[in-house]
Amino acid sequence: MPRREGVARARSLRASQTSPERLLWSKLRDRRLAGWKWRRQFPFPPYIADFYCIEAALVVELDGGQHSERTAYDERRTAHLEQQGVRVIRFWNRQVLEDLDWVCGEIYAACGGAAPHPTLSPQGRGF
Repeated sequence: MPRREGVARARSLRASQTSPERLLWSKLRDRRLAGWKWRRQFPFPPYIADFYCIEAALVVELDGGQHSERTAYDERRTAHLEQQGVRVIRFWNRQVLEDLDWVCGEIYAACGGAAPHPTLSPQGRGF
């Protein structure tokens, strides 16, 4: 996928977020999770990561029910992202909807705690 197509696809996905994506984004955006800067629908051609933190080199993927039938695809996708030098953690949509605090705690731990630039976080350091 050419870069231009990847950017256009990412924009389209941002405009049509799922409920779990919208909910998690409300906790990640504007450095709300302990000062970490997140991007959503970030292109890693030929894939697009749901959420990506450059500083922590971490991708967060949210999986719906269809992913239980697409394990080989998800494994290829994860391998590609890891080859780009990022770690990948996955959550089921249901986990986000039912226990958002736990999901945020897991993301916080995967980032390694508070961001390296805590003074940039006007919302504070908690999640």
